[in-house]
Amino acid sequence: MLRSLVINSRSYRSFDESKTISEETLREIVDTVRLCPSAVNRQPLKYKLCTDKTEVEKVMALTAWAGLLKDITLPPEGHHPTAFVIICHDTTVSPDPKSSAVDVGIAAQTMMLAACEMGYGGCMIGAFDPDRVGETVRISAKYHPVLLVALGVPDEAVFITEIGKDGDTRYFRDKAGIHYVPKRAIDSVIID
Repeated sequence: MLRSLVINSRSYRSFDESKTISEETLREIVDTVRLCPSAVNRQPLKYKLCTDKTEVEKVMALTAWAGLLKDITLPPEGHHPTAFVIICHDTTVSPDPKSSAVDVGIAAQTMMLAACEMGYGGCMIGAFDPDRVGETVRISAKYHPVLLVALGVPDEAVFITEIGKDGDTRYFRDKAGIHYVPKRAIDSVIID
């Protein structure tokens, strides 16, 4: 069951904008995330929930997606996410946002898995200006945005494939726009 969730929880970059996510659903996802382990149990992460279309589009405008795919713009116009969760580091809990890096990864992956289980998909986005995002959605200066999670109902296919003999790990799209994500074989990730 967990393996199936992991396989289906891909980085989606195209969404059905007619199917929105409610703030209540985002709260349910974050309620699961808040139960995750945290280094020294500090729990420095806070979450800004964005479901308002205008606010979502403002955040969207401050992001960069799919850095390896230089010839296309993603998400395509009309296929934007319908929500963002802005993962923030609370500097009143710990002054250095870098101290919560592991917590951020745990929280983001848990968020993606919870969303997948509910029929949604998403994309973790680190390519954004934290200060501009914080100003745009009026986040207090004590909260430092560290990662965005775009969410929605995916309307694209994404498949895992084995890495070829050339060892290339770059994701790619075929002529039909199908997205492929090469993954290393089990024997290549286990150290003897």
